Amino acid sequence: METTDAFRGLACTGCGASFDAGEHGRCPSCGGSLDPTYDYDGVDPTELVADRTADRPGHWRFDALLPFPADTGRSANEGDTPLVRTDRLTDELDVGAAHVKDEGRNPTGTFIDRGMSLAVTAASDRGLEPLALAAAGNAGQSAAAYAGTADLRSYAFVPSRAAFSNKAMVNVHGGDMRVVGGRYGDAAAAVDEQLETDYHSLQEFTTPYRHEGAKTVAFELFADLGVPDAVVAPVGTGELLVGLAKGFRELREIGASDVLPAIYAVQPEGCAPIAAAWTADADAVEPWDHPDTIVGELEIEEPAGGDRALDALAAVDGDALAVPDDEALESAVSACRSEVLEVGGAGGVALAGAWALADEDELGGDDEVVVVNPDAAGKTPDVLRSHLMGQGV
Repeated sequence: METTDAFRGLACTGCGASFDAGEHGRCPSCGGSLDPTYDYDGVDPTELVADRTADRPGHWRFDALLPFPADTGRSANEGDTPLVRTDRLTDELDVGAAHVKDEGRNPTGTFIDRGMSLAVTAASDRGLEPLALAAAGNAGQSAAAYAGTADLRSYAFVPSRAAFSNKAMVNVHGGDMRVVGGRYGDAAAAVDEQLETDYHSLQEFTTPYRHEGAKTVAFELFADLGVPDAVVAPVGTGELLVGLAKGFRELREIGASDVLPAIYAVQPEGCAPIAAAWTADADAVEPWDHPDTIVGELEIEEPAGGDRALDALAAVDGDALAVPDDEALESAVSACRSEVLEVGGAGGVALAGAWALADEDELGGDDEVVVVNPDAAGKTPDVLRSHLMGQGV
């Protein structure tokens, strides 16, 4: 497997054991998740944020701090998503500037495309199949799309309440879609129960690469803005939060910046295991007993990246909070009406979190604030429409 010059291998976040790029899955010794490591002294900061080219499209322009070189990557030009300045949101939050990083513009409409591009690159290089994962929705669609570029068989196990658009597009992209009664945890359990063959997992924090792709959101923000004062992101599995924090830490490691942003993790009140653990100053994230949120993508009752999410927040002096579903949906609708943006429930969670932070005076009058919209509203338009109908619209 060809790797980049700076890539040094995979390190276990639990016991510290080291592995080469050929290792996949969690640490065979302690079960911890693996994390790509680099020789930061060998990375030129100006090269990292160089403009994209035909050979280095989208987020692959950052391959100086990715495991694989751009010319080997499975890519659909994921990344390079727009950073939309929102003047009305700036005024409402009473901050210096507010922007929305619109990850809904990725190929399958989700930030997960960034990490899936890396994960399927690793699998296709070794010809591993079938690929399999459980998904709340978006990850299954993304996995099917990228597996299709490599002609690899893939299976996506999704809970019955997953959005129809995700279910349909898994099949359209050529993946095998299995619907499991119940919620995300039931779908995760069904992978091993129903697959009667060995498989290559694309599960978050089982593959070392999904959160690694998410860190390029931080690189793009830095290329466009420098380091913002605050980044507000919705959290489900933990991969977006872990990726953002790692990306900004790496920018500091290579000397591109000397500060970190405050990163705020926002979850829906009906399923907020990471926010609850952070607020309680707990050492570990406990499973959420009775998940109940309309925002299905964030209804992850036992996030695989939960403990790493807590570490990420501590590393960037972050914070976590939870917001009600109705505020999240109203925030999404408000953004859709006031800006040329399509923000779904998960993006609405982040926006509602930003308003809550502003109300609590956590955001300063001169702050530059970025809210991450993780996926396209068109995936779940029925949720937003139902919210409007409940208001008599």
